[in-house]
Amino acid sequence: MKRRSERGGEAAARPDGSQGKGIGATSAAAAAGALQPAAGGLLGYLQKFKIRRLLLDLFILYASFPFVIRLFPSLLQKFVFLSFLSFPFGVDFQKPEVYLNHTVSIYLTPEPGVTYGVWHALPDSRRKEAEGEDRSWHEEALADDNPIIIYLHGNGGNRATSHRVQFAKVMSDADFHVLAVDYRGYADSTGEPSETGFTTDILFLYHWVKARSGNSTVILWGHSLGTGIATNVARVLKEKEGVIVDALVLEAPFTNIRDAAATFPLTTIYRNFPGFEYLILDTMARGGMYFYSDRNVQVLSSPILMLHSEDDGMIPIEHGKKLFEIAHNASQKKDTIRFISFPASKEYGHDHLSSNPELPNIVKDFLQSVQ
Repeated sequence: MKRRSERGGEAAARPDGSQGKGIGATSAAAAAGALQPAAGGLLGYLQKFKIRRLLLDLFILYASFPFVIRLFPSLLQKFVFLSFLSFPFGVDFQKPEVYLNHTVSIYLTPEPGVTYGVWHALPDSRRKEAEGEDRSWHEEALADDNPIIIYLHGNGGNRATSHRVQFAKVMSDADFHVLAVDYRGYADSTGEPSETGFTTDILFLYHWVKARSGNSTVILWGHSLGTGIATNVARVLKEKEGVIVDALVLEAPFTNIRDAAATFPLTTIYRNFPGFEYLILDTMARGGMYFYSDRNVQVLSSPILMLHSEDDGMIPIEHGKKLFEIAHNASQKKDTIRFISFPASKEYGHDHLSSNPELPNIVKDFLQSVQ
């Protein structure tokens, strides 16, 4: 009876919670174990769903972009004229001496509502006497018989971008005047970027320089997008005014903007896209962008020097070679059309031909040979 009573006591002790807790904990653990695979599966599903949704959104964005561009060509202008990427940022363009010694800032107004900025870097031989002189002295200095470069930059950045400052320094140290311009809509220049607007800006600057340059040689030097602007301006001067530009230097040139866009790195992901030519390349014209250097050089009489690096990743050297062939075949003075390539081993790329210490001499030799 005692043993039975003890067993009964043990049985009676279970409601006190001690034995119940053990059973409850075991049950909870079993339930949790059963739920873990289900919860893990749900989280995995949600993660996969998010990834799928992200990939779908990216695909829709990728596929819809060409159609948006076709419908709104002004958006394509934003990608061609990267004026909104005005790097370096925070530049006080009225203080060019921060970047270039013996340089003054000029502002010109080619038409109402448009004012653009120019930096004039003096030749080394004139710097000492320039100290303390005003703007009028710098304007008169343009007639000192040192060659003058009107420098037309590419599609992004501004006249304070490092490789452009380096170019102005190298060439002015070699006794060139360098006038580096920011087209309308770039840097501190007002107005909206456009091909016709750029042509108007540089025509105005060319006439402004010629009115002050005396017998000094005036060179239109274009880099990348600037090569298209240079040939546009030279053609307008010849056909509408009968003026032959003294010389053009085309650095990393292309045949026309449509051809350049077809090989530009940013268009790589769309080259196999159905309708790539119609939706993107043909839309260049709808946005008022042509830059027909291949057509322009066929009617020019000016000496042309083309420079291109073999490792140019933005505008492949094939563009420069093709443009040279067109210009050379069309010219009546074939010895005035030159093409110089720079080996890939130099690593000049798209922006750094001014790193070549022989660049000033290359240009001087060319100018001397075509006089």
